[in-house]
Amino acid sequence: MADAPQNFTDVFQKLGEQLKVPPFDMGKIMEHHQKNLDAMTRSWQAVAGGAQDIARKQREIFEAAVAEIAALAQGFKPGGSPQDIVTRQAEFAKKALEAALTNTRDIAELAQKSIGEAMAIVQQRMQESYEEIRAGLEKK
Repeated sequence: MADAPQNFTDVFQKLGEQLKVPPFDMGKIMEHHQKNLDAMTRSWQAVAGGAQDIARKQREIFEAAVAEIAALAQGFKPGGSPQDIVTRQAEFAKKALEAALTNTRDIAELAQKSIGEAMAIVQQRMQESYEEIRAGLEKK
């Protein structure tokens, strides 16, 4: 006759007894993993918030570029001396380059900020986890 099926927990408990593994607190392990999940969630939220900030900044950049082009189109007056035309084009190019540099820097700062926040959350949880493990080992 076949042996009666054993539940999963009993199998591991018997295995632990046979291997002389010290007992462990499953509640503490679950709490530890819950804290890890909470930290990862906060980390992902920081990254997502940064992505939203970047998208918002990119929309602002696009809207400003469209407004600038519309203003230039309205202010465009054909004719004038070649020197005047070149001067206007140079001014436009200078403004466009300055705006591109500023916008690129702003986007890079937003990305760096959100990634920094996410990493700080993960690093803090790693430190807390280390302390929890160390405290648990010192009790024994």
